[in-house]
Amino acid sequence: MLGYNRTCLQPTTFLLLGIPGLESAHIWISIPFCLVYLQSLLGNVALLLIVKRDHKLHEPMYLFLSMLSVADLMLTSSTLPKILSIFWFNDREIYFEACLTQMYLIHSLSTMESGFILAMAFDRYVAICHPLRHSTLLTPAVIVGLGLLIVFRGAVLLSPHPFLLRWLSYCKTNVISHTYCEFMALIKLVCTETKIRRAYSLIVAFLTGGLDFILIICSYVLILLTVFSLPSKAARLKTLSTCVSHVWVILVFYTPAFFSFLTHRFGHHIAPHIHIFIANIYLLIPPMMNPIIYGVKTKRIREGFFKFLKIKCA
Repeated sequence: MLGYNRTCLQPTTFLLLGIPGLESAHIWISIPFCLVYLQSLLGNVALLLIVKRDHKLHEPMYLFLSMLSVADLMLTSSTLPKILSIFWFNDREIYFEACLTQMYLIHSLSTMESGFILAMAFDRYVAICHPLRHSTLLTPAVIVGLGLLIVFRGAVLLSPHPFLLRWLSYCKTNVISHTYCEFMALIKLVCTETKIRRAYSLIVAFLTGGLDFILIICSYVLILLTVFSLPSKAARLKTLSTCVSHVWVILVFYTPAFFSFLTHRFGHHIAPHIHIFIANIYLLIPPMMNPIIYGVKTKRIREGFFKFLKIKCA
């Protein structure tokens, strides 16, 4: 087969098919994909500029949101240009090393996103359950430390992934039925035993996204217990309103993430094009929606967006 190194059965290139079964619709699918990508770039860059310029937004929640925006920008920019080149120019080839690099970036940046969302949940927990200690617990040094720890965790725990796949024999095919390179799509092409590698990937997924989600749920249980102990309904509603934006971000991020993760491993009866479409939604929608959610719910960010776009708020 073309693109193979016969001596070690490693391909020099992979072929990304895009969305199998929907090849004839690629050009039409590319239109919303491109628009969403542009919206993601505009929204996250604007959000970063707004937070940077407005010192009143230099609070833990918005600093963690800014870190999330940086991860969103890196994630979409490492995948969407190649996806669009497949849709527009039928440019399906990707070098083996580039494929491993893309896979590493996707998984490590997704892990960092999950960590930043957990940090935002911790901020809400402290602000609501221990309001008098909020400024002393979440100091600038602590915020920077948490951010670096989240980046370090994502970078280190996912660093073995490229090496786990680097020296394997890909004797089945070099065709990837996907729009981008990711661990499970590549492991399916290997003709040797992969149980240990799959187990490591599963353990890392649980120790990062899975554990993050459990801790987020625990934080919100404690938040709800505190909120419902407040004496007045108005106080309860006002306190809960500070969490609405973050709850939407959690739902937007984890819903397609868990669906994609579970269908890759257990959803063999699901049509491939549905799974791959959802996997693309996971990369596209959260980076686009996060700035919109906070822009709608936060007056200072909303006004900053209008200034950024040079539109006067009526």
